[in-house]
Amino acid sequence: MEDVAIIGASMTQFGQRDAWIRELLAEAGQACLDDASVAADAVEHLYVSNMASGEFEGQTGVPNALAHDLQAVPAYTARIDQTSSSGGAGIYAAWQSVASGASDMTLLVGGEKMTHKTTAEATDVIASLTHPCEYKHGLTLPSFAGLTARLYLDTYDAPRESLGRVAVKNHKNGVDNPHAQFRKEVDLDTVLDSPIVADPLRLYDFCPITDGSAALMFCPVSVAEEHADEYIRVSGIGGATDTHVVHERADPTTMRGVVASSEQAYEMANLSPDDVDVAELHDMFTILEFLQFEDLGFAEKGEGWKAVEEGRTERDGELPINTSGGLKSKGHPLGASGVAQAYEIVQQLRGEAGKRQVEADVGLACNVGGFGNCVTTAILEEVDA
Repeated sequence: MEDVAIIGASMTQFGQRDAWIRELLAEAGQACLDDASVAADAVEHLYVSNMASGEFEGQTGVPNALAHDLQAVPAYTARIDQTSSSGGAGIYAAWQSVASGASDMTLLVGGEKMTHKTTAEATDVIASLTHPCEYKHGLTLPSFAGLTARLYLDTYDAPRESLGRVAVKNHKNGVDNPHAQFRKEVDLDTVLDSPIVADPLRLYDFCPITDGSAALMFCPVSVAEEHADEYIRVSGIGGATDTHVVHERADPTTMRGVVASSEQAYEMANLSPDDVDVAELHDMFTILEFLQFEDLGFAEKGEGWKAVEEGRTERDGELPINTSGGLKSKGHPLGASGVAQAYEIVQQLRGEAGKRQVEADVGLACNVGGFGNCVTTAILEEVDA
């Protein structure tokens, strides 16, 4: 099995964009080719992470269109759909294509166009990923988030303010991310006084609807050494699922897909949670940052909220979480989010994160689909050629 490197990374502006999905994908794809100094006709495999271009935009066949738009013909193309973890699943697919020896140059581009739909329309598209036995009762992902947040707060005696501090922290980080949708700090009172969406969660506990794209270039380590003095190695990766029906879980505050995928990634990398210097977690809702923080092994069960209260997850803390601003501030264009998480880790490991920069040699990205229905965890390390 080939060791796999990332030699190029890009991310477009997230937010409300006039561009449609093909334009968004091409923008990130070309920027990644430029960053990697790789010609389009050198790409052998081209993957597109996208959840719902058909539902949102009536546009299908986006990988083939992208190969044409980038002039990457005759690259093999495929669309990767794993709901809101499509980006992470794309990372897994791109890693597999190189690790297996099937491709020496694989481009992954993730993107979604969503903001032209109303909030109700977009929420309904996203809610279609839930199991029909729950969907028919009107349950949406915000519903699951509110129910789980209440269970977590009551079970572990966590203060409601601790969830608010996640939003405050991630908005603060987003100010220094030029690609983020929201670059404005919020204070705790603003978060706690915002309108209720799914009790106890309020408006500022949720990520926005977003347009955007991001891309990564993968190749064998042996090829990376020919391209650059430094590169990022995919040292560990894992993917897993949990029950599709959320109410069948023994403990909804444990995301077994996060546990299983991270165990695979740690074992492959021969690392432990203590070795991770910076992490990007899927904070579609603030409660998810607590759940992933614990299930990734960064804290004991029910103790994740204390790390936020004590400032340990701040940029200057012992384990910075969501230096990009997270989905909460950066935005959440479904198919792009997991790719953008890895982009942030790549920037941190390269030392190119600007004002967001922390000291890091090992980074982790955890991308969650649905309410923990499917998860990909990737561990990246900086390597000197």
